[in-house]
Formats: sequence, C-alpha cells, structure tokens
Amino acid sequence: MNPRWDNAETLPKYRIGLMGWLRVVLRGLALSTVIFTGLFVLLVLRLVERPLFGQGRPVTPHITQSVCRTAFWIIGLRRRKVGVAMQHPGAVVANHASWLDIFSLNASQRIYFVAKSEVAGWPGIGWLARATGTVFIERNPKRAREQTEIFQQRLLHDHRLLFFPEGTSTDGQQVLPFKTTLFQAFVAPELRDVIWIQPVSVTYSTPDGSDDRFYGWWGDMTFGAHLLATLAAKDHGKVITRYHPPLKVSEFVDRKALALACENLVRQGHRTDLADN
Repeated sequence: MNPRWDNAETLPKYRIGLMGWLRVVLRGLALSTVIFTGLFVLLVLRLVERPLFGQGRPVTPHITQSVCRTAFWIIGLRRRKVGVAMQHPGAVVANHASWLDIFSLNASQRIYFVAKSEVAGWPGIGWLARATGTVFIERNPKRAREQTEIFQQRLLHDHRLLFFPEGTSTDGQQVLPFKTTLFQAFVAPELRDVIWIQPVSVTYSTPDGSDDRFYGWWGDMTFGAHLLATLAAKDHGKVITRYHPPLKVSEFVDRKALALACENLVRQGHRTDLADN
C-alpha cells in the first residue's frame, strides 16, 4: 500500500484557468439539467410504480442508469465494463475511490447503494440518495437483526444492493482491507443459502502527464472543489468497472472468510487494471 495516499501534505492542488472555468459552466449546466430532469421523471414515475409494485422498481432504475451514462459523456470520462453483472439475487461489493464511483457503478448495472445513515441528512445528496432507493444503515451491532430484515426485503424484490466494505474512499491507487461488519447480515440464516455476492473492481486512469490520483476523493478534500476540478479538466481518462464471478455465500464458513475472498478478488482486479493503464 502506498503510504502517501492519506497524507494531507500530498493532496493534489487543482488550478483552474479561464478555459477551465468555461468548461465548468458548460458542463455544469448540462450535468445539472440531466440530473434534475432525470430526478423529476423518476419521481413522477414512482407515483405510478409505488402503488403497483411497492418496493419493486421495474422502471425507475433505468432512469438512474441513463442519467449516469449521460453524465460520463458530458464530463468526457470514458467508461469500460469488463465481465458480466450477476443475475443471482444478492449484493455487490466494490472498492471506493471517489464520488464518481456512484455514477460508474450505476451506469454499468442497476443497483441500490447501502450507505451510512448520516448520508440521508446531507444537503442535496441525501435527497437524491433517498429518491434512487438507497438503503441507509447504522453501524450498530444492536440493530444488526433489523438491518438484516431490511436487506432481506430488498433482496426478495430482486434488488442488487451495493456497499463499499473499505468504509472510506481513497486516492484510487490501492484497495484497503475490507471491514467485515456488513457481511454479517449476508451470512444470517435467512439469507446465506439464497444469495450471492459479486465483487467489483473500479479503477481510474488519467491522461498522460496528469496526477494519477486525480479522480480520488479522500481526506480533507471537499466535494465542491473536486467537482469543479473534474468539470474543468480539458482531457479525461477512463474508468474500468470489472465484474468478478459471483460468490455463493453458503460456501463460506463465516463473514470474515467471505469478506477476505471478496477483498482479494477486488484487489487483484484493481491491480491488473491499474498496471494496464
């Protein structure tokens, strides 16, 4: 692991020139229009979808997926998908480098994020998260059974739940050890025999001459500053979303073994794609 990644003294410094600000305005307006138009359409469709299907969402995830794909086109960040998203009921786990992960993972597969409860209260982001079906949880062992029941209800509606076991975002140059707490819900007797977990590696590459950590969002970085730098960049690289073979939960003795197997696959894929770029 590169020891520099979480050192505040090594945070990239972004400088935006006149043309950069012009790109911020043009891309920002286009991105805002797409996101809020998509959100409006999604909320209107949910008025029909909810009474007919309840937790089931046969239509609105397609809106989210289309918005995320369009967002990459507006920004200029190329996208590549490797492997096949699983069709089994279950969850998806991935490494976490940036707020851009939300777009890249949503663009590649119809999923629902699992986020800490604090996110629900974040201005703007919390509202968007609720609208798109995010599952909010507390990292509290006393509520483990309740959260398992929530997961079970969503999984039975064929929802693919996605969470980031690292517990934080990084500079995108390594994968941190996976925390095992959330895996406990998936080895519960109600779920372990019927669900699968699919590990996914998300890897960003930058244009030649750019800081290889450009897309990483970590430490004391603010969302606003990183968003502006992303919109201002003249040239962009690409993001690779690599889907590994899904793992059947019942084949692992406990949550630690399951978490380690997922971590190893994600790290291997991330290392491979990082080296190829």
